[in-house]
Amino acid sequence: MSRPRHYSPTISRFLVSVLYHESKHQNIPMTKLTDKLLLTALRGSPGWIKATTPRLADENTPDNPALSKAA
Repeated sequence: MSRPRHYSPTISRFLVSVLYHESKHQNIPMTKLTDKLLLTALRGSPGWIKATTPRLADENTPDNPALSKAA
């Protein structure tokens, strides 16, 4: 079995329940709600800035899909 390329953190059972109920309330998938909440919370943070800063030494770095959402 191959190892995943990216870390996928475990979300607490309580937060999964909150996301489930909120996504039903907003009538959107849990994944879209989670993405929306994280983008809103992290936009402009030091981690956001580091992740979106172009790496001049690595020309193979894929475009960041979050950049198009930030505009």
